[in-house]
Amino acid sequence: MGIKAALPRYELYLYTAVLFGALTWAGSWILEASSENLNRKAFKEHVKPGWHYFGRKMDVSDFEWAMWFSTFRNHILFALAGHVIFAKICGLIATKIGIDGCKHRPLIFGLYGALAVLVTMGWTYVALVLSHCIILYSVAMVKSKWMCFGAGLATLASIKLEPYNAWQAALVTGSFDLQDVLFYGGLGFSIFRGMSFALENCEKKDGNYTLGDLLKYNFYLPFFFFGPIMTFDQFHAQTNVPKLTRKDRELWNITSRALLHLGVILVVDVFFHYLYILTIPSDMKLVKQLSDWSLGGLAYSNLVYDWVKAAVMFGIINTVSRLDHLDPPQPPKCITMLYVFAETHFDRGINEWLCKYVYDFIGCNHDQIFKELLATIATFAVTTLWLGPCELVYLWSFFNCFGLNFELWVAKLFSFPPFSTIEGLMGEGMSRRIRGVFNAGNFWLIILFNVLSLNSLEFAKLVAKRLLFKGFPVSTLSVLFVTYCGVQLVKERERTLALREEAEADAAKPIDGAKEKAE
Repeated sequence: MGIKAALPRYELYLYTAVLFGALTWAGSWILEASSENLNRKAFKEHVKPGWHYFGRKMDVSDFEWAMWFSTFRNHILFALAGHVIFAKICGLIATKIGIDGCKHRPLIFGLYGALAVLVTMGWTYVALVLSHCIILYSVAMVKSKWMCFGAGLATLASIKLEPYNAWQAALVTGSFDLQDVLFYGGLGFSIFRGMSFALENCEKKDGNYTLGDLLKYNFYLPFFFFGPIMTFDQFHAQTNVPKLTRKDRELWNITSRALLHLGVILVVDVFFHYLYILTIPSDMKLVKQLSDWSLGGLAYSNLVYDWVKAAVMFGIINTVSRLDHLDPPQPPKCITMLYVFAETHFDRGINEWLCKYVYDFIGCNHDQIFKELLATIATFAVTTLWLGPCELVYLWSFFNCFGLNFELWVAKLFSFPPFSTIEGLMGEGMSRRIRGVFNAGNFWLIILFNVLSLNSLEFAKLVAKRLLFKGFPVSTLSVLFVTYCGVQLVKERERTLALREEAEADAAKPIDGAKEKAE
């Protein structure tokens, strides 16, 4: 059945009321747990003074968020603002002396990025990044995809496996709070960009790209330390546009998105003062005392927060890149909108990279089960190496790989008779409801499989035990019903967007037809 299957309006109102009431109920339990347990040891370590006038303390368990939006906030803003100003000044100077500044945009971006990385991390770090770039550039000249991929994975393994990563980390001197994060982030993304450059060079029919092209691509500052990854072919094409123009209301859209991200940061700050969703899971004695509802809400809210963090980080970076006339990868899709494993990713840039160079390359048109299995295993193997091999990452990769393949197998099975025949006989609305039931179960599998990477194995096991076994049937069925309501609301949004896109396409057809007739 198509995505356009509609449900009665009163039914959707019911789903909205149920979902809103359930989220409010679960949130009240978490708020109560946050307020009544401030004297516990875990809270004293991770909940620090916050809003003094309101008498609220702040959850500072997330090291990255606390550093980005407190200690290093001004440094980040200064660096990104400097990037935009430097590019603008260089463009004006180039115009004054008769040089095409638009043509040399990649060089200007690369120079500023290299200088910023040099000042931040030191010359040994820059030398280390350059050595990785030169290795991947040298292999790219051979124009063998398998050699490029093998060299890239070996280089990535050198910063993820002992003793090679410790040896490279020891080369970089200096000490500050985010040094390790910037060290591994910058090197890891540099290697992924180098692999993209090498693989795109294999596709180039006439000659080769230059080492300068790779360095200008790699040292683009907004993407350097934390991505998102834009593949080399896209970056090269977008930064070598002969004439730069803005679409209607483009600057207004960029400004509104920047203000939206500022608003989200403020909302997260408010939540951190009232709902200690990151500290509570670290205290297993307290977690075991929570109700099934609050435990489920806690697991869900942790994933939502991780999405918000990624969306804000990529959103700020994407705002700067759009000012540079780039079209970067979109922020990740919110976990609330996900009910299929095929769309579960928290970094759309890496997802697009993996799909292009691994998943689609091995899986081809994705119609053969064995090739599809091989493609997903290879994709998650690369992801495991990227995240850093350890027991928790192995479990996360295995469960998500299994979930994706199982989802594909079930979809293929139900496309054959008698299942397809039965679905064809029932109405579109009933088909959508039945699919929603399966999607609700799928949604909680996504939650349970991904909460592994955010908290601990013990917390994930407790959530699964309470919701699937100990809480059966009352808690299990009630949580699934609430999730079903949420899935149907997401499907309704998708239906509305599909109808809108269809209407826009139909409206454009007469115009296109008139143009063809005139010609």
